[in-house]
Amino acid sequence: MPPSMTSFSDAALTALDNLADRASNLVNPSVRLGVTGLSRAGKTVFISSLVHNLLHGGRLPMFEPLQSGRISSICLEPQPDDTVPRFQYEDHIKALVEDRVWPDSTRAISELRLTIAYESASTWNRLTGPGRLSIDIVDYPGEWLLDLPLLDQDYDTFSRKTTELARTGVRAELSEEWLQLAATVDADAPADEMRARALAEAFTRYLRACKTDERSLSTLPPGRFLMPGDLDGSPALTFAPLPDLEEKSAIRGSLRAMMERRYEAYKTSVVKPFFREHFARLDRQIVLVDALQAINRGPEAVADLERALTDVLACFRAGRNTFLSSLVTRRVEKVLIAATKADHLHHESHRRLEVLTARLVDRAVKRIGMSGAGIDVIAMAAVRATREGTVKHDGHELPVITGTPIAGETIAGKTFDGNEKTAIFPGDLPENPESFFQHMDADAAGFGNWQKPEVNVVRFRPPHLEQTGEGITLSVPHIRLDRAMQFLFGDRLE
Repeated sequence: MPPSMTSFSDAALTALDNLADRASNLVNPSVRLGVTGLSRAGKTVFISSLVHNLLHGGRLPMFEPLQSGRISSICLEPQPDDTVPRFQYEDHIKALVEDRVWPDSTRAISELRLTIAYESASTWNRLTGPGRLSIDIVDYPGEWLLDLPLLDQDYDTFSRKTTELARTGVRAELSEEWLQLAATVDADAPADEMRARALAEAFTRYLRACKTDERSLSTLPPGRFLMPGDLDGSPALTFAPLPDLEEKSAIRGSLRAMMERRYEAYKTSVVKPFFREHFARLDRQIVLVDALQAINRGPEAVADLERALTDVLACFRAGRNTFLSSLVTRRVEKVLIAATKADHLHHESHRRLEVLTARLVDRAVKRIGMSGAGIDVIAMAAVRATREGTVKHDGHELPVITGTPIAGETIAGKTFDGNEKTAIFPGDLPENPESFFQHMDADAAGFGNWQKPEVNVVRFRPPHLEQTGEGITLSVPHIRLDRAMQFLFGDRLE
């Protein structure tokens, strides 16, 4: 996080929090793992599956500490922050395993502590006895992460950037109501509560329209406009960007001054506390993205995902912590960008999804001048809802995936009831990511001919879990969840 995003007093408070965490770590070693995602990427599902697989002996061949037999016990323990809601793992896993429905998405911050007792891989470290590591999982909405760049923007900059983006591509149609209403407003006129409310409501409708599955756009700050919680109706959420502002100071008592004051209140009362109390204390981070959905929606959704990743990665300062640096300004040592829903593709396309996502991340890293150190990319499915197979068609064998579509899902004109299984050809992603982005960039410039990848995105129910002869339910199936675990905290169990 650039220093300009926080004041000296904020930095001092962050340093005190880090000192407290460091003192606690001397007694109980822990790692704070941030979990967030962009628009229905599956944060709740990821955490639930990770915990379930660790507690129930899931198949995790790439998670070395478990595979080598060095882990002696894993258990859930009370979280250290008593004022933060607990991640309701038991409710979410019941929805997945028993009810076979996807749990509700993240609406606020929550935490869960998972403690692992293990034997060190180092002969020297084993002399001091078995080790213990607590993994404090911090679950928070991706919209909150995308709010952090606002800390470095004044109201005029926020208004200009938001308006410029709203006038591009499909956003121009979605923002029409808000921009037309804003065009009738005199920013220098006396402040009017009802006018401010009407603008805020129109702006919120625009953001919600951008987030729908049909659009799948990702860059949508301010995040609390989409999930207001207990701030609903408060002045801190009753503002909106004003387009085409003159370069001058706001007149005292004007509508512009009111909007500016409320925007600053939003940063002070909403964004800064999240940064200091939660974000600035993270050690590791996974960001889940639905790259497949964006690819399926077209070049504008992909470009918007890249823009969101640029903003996200700009918030992190990935790199190693030294003892002294961690006392003052803790770095996020590792960041994993995970392209979810790999189970919607045949395994032949998993690598292509990973390469395309990695290329998006590389482009975002170059935009902000980062080195890319400490950042990795993976294609995964925290819960695998499909199985793979082949079917014969016109004398050829085609790869298919089989699963139970969610009730109401329509495939080839047939609407499913949520109980019937079906096999579909998932399609293919392009082999050459460079060619993919060349077509995308050309299309964005207005002289390209975008060819949509032939990918069928179908929503499937969670899988039915089989039981052993003793009646024990098996762990949740996944794709590369173990590889994610190894990257995020495997090194802390050495």
